[in-house]
Amino acid sequence: MNERPTAEPVVRELRSAEFPLADEVWRDYHGMNGDPARDRIFAVFSAGKIVSLARCRRHPDGSQEVDGVFTPEAYRGRGYARMAVGALVVACHNDDLYMYAVESLTSLYAEFGFISIPERDLPPDIRERYTWAAGNMEGAEVRPMYRRAGL
Repeated sequence: MNERPTAEPVVRELRSAEFPLADEVWRDYHGMNGDPARDRIFAVFSAGKIVSLARCRRHPDGSQEVDGVFTPEAYRGRGYARMAVGALVVACHNDDLYMYAVESLTSLYAEFGFISIPERDLPPDIRERYTWAAGNMEGAEVRPMYRRAGL
């Protein structure tokens, strides 16, 4: 059987005009949308289709939050999220980065220099997004994390 070689995945930052492509992928992931005025979105493409995303959002207080890391189920287990996060970290390395990491993915983020921090150490604009958890991060299965600026 003569199989055609598959193209290597490509990871890059999306242009503002491409944000609707990310919105479509995120539709079933918390209804997220990109905002060109505040966001940088990194996508992994395979065969011309977005297979993973990661977003860095600048909040009004200037803090930078990593979120929206998502790979549709059909594409999981291939390292695509790692590629998207890696591109984001390199591109956004001049800023401290914060996140609420899904508990099961904290080891992935640790590979990029993120460390666990107490929730009180998150910038207020980021902390505000999880007020519904009422301080119960363990029950929400998320962990506040931080990555110092730099490569």
